Amino acid sequence: MISFSAFLQQLMSSPPLLVTSILTLAVILVNGWTDAPNAIATCVSTRSMGVKPAILMAAVFNFLGVLVMTAVNTQVAQTIYNMADFGGDPSRALTALCAAMVAIVIWATAAWYFGIPTSESHALIAGISGAAIALNGGLGGINGGEWIKVIYGLFLSTLLGFFSGFATVKTVEKICRNIPRQKTIGFFRGGQILGGGAMAFMHGAQDGQKFIGVFLLGMSLAGGNAGAAEFSIPLWLMVLCSGVMALGTSIGGYKIIKSVGMDMVKLEKYEGFSADLAGAFCLLISTLTGLPVSTTHTKTTAIMGVGAGRRLSNVNWGVVKEMGYAWVMTFPGCGVIGYFTALIFMRLF
Repeated sequence: MISFSAFLQQLMSSPPLLVTSILTLAVILVNGWTDAPNAIATCVSTRSMGVKPAILMAAVFNFLGVLVMTAVNTQVAQTIYNMADFGGDPSRALTALCAAMVAIVIWATAAWYFGIPTSESHALIAGISGAAIALNGGLGGINGGEWIKVIYGLFLSTLLGFFSGFATVKTVEKICRNIPRQKTIGFFRGGQILGGGAMAFMHGAQDGQKFIGVFLLGMSLAGGNAGAAEFSIPLWLMVLCSGVMALGTSIGGYKIIKSVGMDMVKLEKYEGFSADLAGAFCLLISTLTGLPVSTTHTKTTAIMGVGAGRRLSNVNWGVVKEMGYAWVMTFPGCGVIGYFTALIFMRLF
């Protein structure tokens, strides 16, 4: 546990921590800008909400998700904190962590520019891992016990997201099969708004904790505690991270809303409601079990599952293929950027 005043003192006495903190806040801002739009893509695409009110709603619920879920369960933050070995010289380790943040900003900004909903979570994991490998001179910098959770999370966010979306939409169709569709429009419009809020809340709960873990790692290194294995998250840090994420969300991300909610699958309101419900459920399970999953993967695969529930040809597999390439390239791409950026930073500084 560290107080806000003590953190400010650390910033003034440690330029590397100051740079790392600024870069981490930049990554959180980009995350809110590029990842959070996935949460509201379906309610915008089905015209249940306009773009501006949906973005405002996502900003508010992102804030609440970080604040509330971090107070209840910190396992995701613990996983990120312990995922890579930044032991040894704290000064060099802090420099390597700076490099990892630079790599993530580069990767995420490029993804936003091309309108590709790549995973900030996987970029974060890859960037930190690449920097840790550069710092330690090999794979000894990776904590295999924590990394296996990343692998579990990858399969969970992909497979469970798809099958949850498929099962949810089939269940909704069965329940409402004898009800005239016109009578359900109002209900599912409201359900879409609630579902979008739930997705935004769980996005904050998942991704907010990941960046809190990075913040705490930087503070630990600046304090010379490279080997610290446990921490307590202060309230001021929750507020800071959630506020910056909400600011990023308020900037918007219409390109990604269009890619996820409009180009990949044409959804009706009940289908959008099913995708949001399935995605939020998967994220809740992952957060409570400490698995750092991709909110982007979870939401997009839930949408695919919903689309496949009608018929497989209803999914635009060309868009899915482009997203798949981006997801596959994130680990090696951002990892390599993190690795070489860390080498350059440690040589220069």
